[in-house]
Amino acid sequence: MTSVSAREAVLGRVREALRGTERTPPSAVPREYRTTRPAADLVALFCETVADYKATVDRVAAEAAVSKIAEVARAAGARRLLIPDGAPQAWSQVLGEDFELVDPEAGTAALEQVDAVITTAAVGIASTGTIVLDHGPGQGRRAATLVPDLHICVVAEPQVADDVPAAISRLDPTRPTTFISGPSATSDIELNRVEGVHGPRTLHVLVTPAV
Repeated sequence: MTSVSAREAVLGRVREALRGTERTPPSAVPREYRTTRPAADLVALFCETVADYKATVDRVAAEAAVSKIAEVARAAGARRLLIPDGAPQAWSQVLGEDFELVDPEAGTAALEQVDAVITTAAVGIASTGTIVLDHGPGQGRRAATLVPDLHICVVAEPQVADDVPAAISRLDPTRPTTFISGPSATSDIELNRVEGVHGPRTLHVLVTPAV
Protein backbone atom coordinates (compact mmCIF):
# COMPACT_ATOMS: atom_id res chain seq x y z
CA MET A 1 0.00 0.00 0.00
CA THR A 2 1.42 3.34 -1.02
CA SER A 3 1.39 6.01 1.65
CA VAL A 4 0.36 9.51 0.67
CA SER A 5 1.78 12.54 2.41
CA ALA A 6 -0.49 15.27 3.72
CA ARG A 7 0.85 17.64 1.06
CA GLU A 8 0.05 15.20 -1.76
CA ALA A 9 -3.40 14.59 -0.32
CA VAL A 10 -4.21 18.30 -0.21
CA LEU A 11 -2.90 18.92 -3.74
CA GLY A 12 -4.86 15.93 -4.99
CA ARG A 13 -8.07 17.35 -3.60
CA VAL A 14 -7.30 20.74 -5.18
CA ARG A 15 -6.71 19.11 -8.58
CA GLU A 16 -9.93 17.13 -8.24
CA ALA A 17 -11.87 20.30 -7.41
CA LEU A 18 -10.42 22.12 -10.39
CA ARG A 19 -10.98 19.30 -12.87
CA GLY A 20 -13.21 20.41 -15.71
CA THR A 21 -12.86 24.12 -15.05
CA GLU A 22 -11.49 26.41 -17.74
CA ARG A 23 -8.97 29.11 -17.17
CA THR A 24 -10.06 32.50 -18.39
CA PRO A 25 -7.71 35.41 -18.98
CA PRO A 26 -7.96 38.29 -16.51
CA SER A 27 -10.35 40.97 -17.62
CA ALA A 28 -9.01 44.38 -18.50
CA VAL A 29 -9.16 46.97 -15.76
CA PRO A 30 -11.93 49.43 -16.65
CA ARG A 31 -10.57 52.93 -17.08
CA GLU A 32 -13.57 54.68 -18.56
CA TYR A 33 -13.71 56.96 -15.56
CA ARG A 34 -10.30 58.37 -16.54
CA THR A 35 -11.10 59.20 -20.14
CA THR A 36 -12.35 62.72 -19.45
CA ARG A 37 -10.68 65.41 -17.37
CA PRO A 38 -12.03 68.80 -16.34
CA ALA A 39 -9.22 70.55 -18.23
CA ALA A 40 -10.01 70.97 -21.89
CA ASP A 41 -6.45 72.04 -22.72
CA LEU A 42 -3.96 69.30 -21.81
CA VAL A 43 -0.99 71.44 -22.81
CA ALA A 44 -2.09 74.26 -20.51
CA LEU A 45 -2.56 71.73 -17.69
CA PHE A 46 0.89 70.30 -18.38
CA CYS A 47 2.48 73.76 -18.15
CA GLU A 48 0.64 74.43 -14.89
CA THR A 49 1.64 71.18 -13.22
CA VAL A 50 5.27 71.41 -14.39
CA ALA A 51 5.46 74.88 -12.83
CA ASP A 52 4.05 73.46 -9.59
CA TYR A 53 7.28 71.47 -9.27
CA LYS A 54 9.35 74.69 -9.25
CA ALA A 55 10.40 74.34 -12.89
CA THR A 56 10.22 77.27 -15.30
CA VAL A 57 7.89 76.78 -18.26
CA ASP A 58 7.56 78.82 -21.45
CA ARG A 59 5.33 78.20 -24.46
CA VAL A 60 7.11 79.31 -27.63
CA ALA A 61 6.63 78.99 -31.37
CA ALA A 62 8.64 76.20 -32.98
CA GLU A 63 10.77 78.63 -34.96
CA ALA A 64 11.56 80.61 -31.79
CA ALA A 65 12.70 77.62 -29.72
CA VAL A 66 16.42 77.89 -30.46
CA SER A 67 16.55 81.62 -29.71
CA LYS A 68 14.71 80.99 -26.45
CA ILE A 69 17.21 78.25 -25.57
CA ALA A 70 20.04 80.75 -26.10
CA GLU A 71 18.22 83.32 -23.95
CA VAL A 72 17.72 80.86 -21.10
CA ALA A 73 21.33 79.68 -21.26
CA ARG A 74 22.70 83.24 -21.19
CA ALA A 75 20.45 84.20 -18.28
CA ALA A 76 21.84 81.26 -16.32
CA GLY A 77 25.41 82.21 -17.14
CA ALA A 78 25.94 78.99 -19.07
CA ARG A 79 28.81 78.86 -21.54
CA ARG A 80 29.40 75.16 -22.17
CA LEU A 81 26.39 73.34 -23.62
CA LEU A 82 25.75 69.70 -24.42
CA ILE A 83 23.31 68.91 -27.22
CA PRO A 84 22.66 65.15 -27.65
CA ASP A 85 22.89 63.45 -31.02
CA GLY A 86 19.57 63.47 -32.84
CA ALA A 87 18.50 66.92 -31.63
CA PRO A 88 17.41 69.41 -34.32
CA GLN A 89 20.47 70.41 -36.35
CA ALA A 90 19.54 74.10 -36.09
CA TRP A 91 20.26 73.98 -32.36
CA SER A 92 23.92 73.20 -32.91
CA GLN A 93 24.24 75.57 -35.84
CA VAL A 94 22.81 78.57 -34.00
CA LEU A 95 24.06 77.89 -30.49
CA GLY A 96 27.53 76.97 -31.71
CA GLU A 97 28.05 80.60 -32.73
CA ASP A 98 27.86 81.92 -29.16
CA PHE A 99 28.46 78.92 -26.91
CA GLU A 100 31.01 76.15 -26.56
CA LEU A 101 29.41 72.85 -27.55
CA VAL A 102 30.65 69.79 -25.69
CA ASP A 103 30.97 66.35 -27.30
CA PRO A 104 27.71 64.46 -26.52
CA GLU A 105 29.80 61.36 -25.73
CA ALA A 106 32.08 63.19 -23.30
CA GLY A 107 33.14 61.22 -20.25
CA THR A 108 32.02 61.87 -16.69
CA ALA A 109 34.91 64.22 -15.93
CA ALA A 110 34.04 66.36 -18.96
CA LEU A 111 30.34 66.33 -18.06
CA GLU A 112 31.19 68.00 -14.76
CA GLN A 113 32.35 71.01 -16.78
CA VAL A 114 29.10 71.25 -18.77
CA ASP A 115 26.87 74.16 -17.72
CA ALA A 116 23.65 73.06 -19.42
CA VAL A 117 22.17 70.16 -21.37
CA ILE A 118 19.47 70.77 -23.98
CA THR A 119 17.22 67.82 -24.84
CA THR A 120 13.97 66.81 -26.40
CA ALA A 121 11.60 64.45 -24.56
CA ALA A 122 9.64 61.28 -25.21
CA VAL A 123 6.43 62.17 -23.35
CA GLY A 124 5.01 64.86 -21.09
CA ILE A 125 2.34 63.94 -18.51
CA ALA A 126 -0.27 66.65 -17.97
CA SER A 127 -1.83 65.38 -14.74
CA THR A 128 1.49 65.01 -12.90
CA GLY A 129 3.75 67.61 -14.53
CA THR A 130 6.25 64.90 -15.38
CA ILE A 131 8.63 64.73 -18.33
CA VAL A 132 9.71 61.29 -19.51
CA LEU A 133 12.95 60.65 -21.37
CA ASP A 134 13.59 57.32 -23.07
CA HIS A 135 17.08 58.50 -24.08
CA GLY A 136 16.37 58.19 -27.77
CA PRO A 137 17.47 60.72 -30.43
CA GLY A 138 17.81 64.21 -29.00
CA GLN A 139 17.59 63.04 -25.39
CA GLY A 140 21.10 61.81 -24.68
CA ARG A 141 22.28 59.20 -22.23
CA ARG A 142 21.14 59.37 -18.62
CA ALA A 143 24.41 60.72 -17.21
CA ALA A 144 24.32 63.67 -19.61
CA THR A 145 20.95 64.77 -18.21
CA LEU A 146 21.88 64.31 -14.55
CA VAL A 147 25.31 65.93 -14.19
CA PRO A 148 24.88 69.46 -15.69
CA ASP A 149 23.34 72.04 -13.36
CA LEU A 150 20.79 73.27 -15.92
CA HIS A 151 18.49 71.12 -18.03
CA ILE A 152 16.59 72.82 -20.85
CA CYS A 153 13.98 70.40 -22.17
CA VAL A 154 11.91 71.04 -25.29
CA VAL A 155 8.56 69.24 -25.35
CA ALA A 156 6.28 69.20 -28.40
CA GLU A 157 2.59 69.71 -27.73
CA PRO A 158 1.58 66.38 -29.39
CA GLN A 159 3.86 64.61 -26.91
CA VAL A 160 1.69 65.63 -23.96
CA ALA A 161 -0.36 62.73 -22.60
CA ASP A 162 -3.26 62.93 -20.16
CA ASP A 163 -2.05 60.72 -17.33
CA VAL A 164 0.53 58.08 -16.43
CA PRO A 165 -1.25 55.09 -18.07
CA ALA A 166 -1.62 57.09 -21.30
CA ALA A 167 2.05 58.04 -21.16
CA ILE A 168 3.20 54.48 -20.49
CA SER A 169 1.23 53.27 -23.51
CA ARG A 170 3.38 55.54 -25.71
CA LEU A 171 6.71 54.27 -24.37
CA ASP A 172 8.81 51.35 -25.54
CA PRO A 173 9.13 49.03 -22.51
CA THR A 174 12.53 47.82 -23.74
CA ARG A 175 14.09 51.29 -23.49
CA PRO A 176 15.51 52.91 -20.33
CA THR A 177 13.29 55.67 -19.01
CA THR A 178 13.85 58.64 -16.75
CA PHE A 179 10.88 60.39 -15.13
CA ILE A 180 11.52 64.04 -14.27
CA SER A 181 9.20 66.05 -12.04
CA GLY A 182 10.86 69.41 -11.48
CA PRO A 183 14.50 70.08 -10.63
CA SER A 184 16.35 67.56 -8.50
CA ALA A 185 15.59 68.12 -4.82
CA THR A 186 15.67 66.39 -1.46
CA SER A 187 15.11 67.34 2.17
CA ASP A 188 16.39 66.22 5.54
CA ILE A 189 14.43 65.23 8.62
CA GLU A 190 13.82 68.92 9.39
CA LEU A 191 12.36 69.39 5.87
CA ASN A 192 15.14 71.71 4.73
CA ARG A 193 14.95 71.55 0.93
CA VAL A 194 18.20 71.15 -1.00
CA GLU A 195 18.19 71.28 -4.80
CA GLY A 196 20.65 69.84 -7.26
CA VAL A 197 21.68 66.81 -5.22
CA HIS A 198 20.71 64.00 -7.60
CA GLY A 199 20.45 65.94 -10.85
CA PRO A 200 20.07 69.43 -12.33
CA ARG A 201 19.36 72.24 -9.89
CA THR A 202 17.36 74.07 -12.54
CA LEU A 203 14.82 72.70 -15.02
CA HIS A 204 13.52 74.97 -17.78
CA VAL A 205 10.84 73.49 -20.04
CA LEU A 206 9.99 74.92 -23.44
CA VAL A 207 6.69 73.75 -24.91
CA THR A 208 6.38 74.16 -28.67
CA PRO A 209 3.87 73.06 -31.34
CA ALA A 210 6.60 70.82 -32.79
CA VAL A 211 10.29 70.14 -32.21
